[in-house]
Amino acid sequence: MGATATRMTAEEFFAVTVEGDHKQLVDGAIVVAEPMPIHSVLQGRLYVAFARWIDAAEGRGLVLLPTDVVLDEFNVYGPDLIWIAERHRPSDLRQRLARVPDLCVEIRSPGTWRYDVGAKKSGYEAGGMPELWLVDDVAETVLVFRRSAPEVTTFDVALELGRGETLTSPQLPGFELTLDELFRD
Repeated sequence: MGATATRMTAEEFFAVTVEGDHKQLVDGAIVVAEPMPIHSVLQGRLYVAFARWIDAAEGRGLVLLPTDVVLDEFNVYGPDLIWIAERHRPSDLRQRLARVPDLCVEIRSPGTWRYDVGAKKSGYEAGGMPELWLVDDVAETVLVFRRSAPEVTTFDVALELGRGETLTSPQLPGFELTLDELFRD
């Protein structure tokens, strides 16, 4: 008889992790991210683009740097960037998010990319998230997955954007970030 693998729950995960330790829970297993400097550069550029867009008009929601997103009992993700629509803005930022964000961004890290494009993408989709951006610094592309309408149950729109193209979203009227700017040297 083989050994039965046990899956860690979100409650157990929170008991053994500390804020900022770059750990996530994916299908009941702890995954450690070890981002390279380019990861922080891209995260910063995206955060600044979101912050400028939000500050330019009222009611544009909230952008967050890595914050735990509890999808279910066995999945706690730490997306690199989170956008929450104004209508879903939490009333208490000292509490965990009570719902799946409206948009998450995952930036390639050597140890976690396979989870980002696999289990985590599937988890976000099953959890009802409207839109996901996967930023690949190696290919200098952004993979965009979104639902064409709120009632659609899967990511039915998939885009691969590269240099010379502009990152936009129907959820973010007026937001534009050229990939040449994002991936500049």
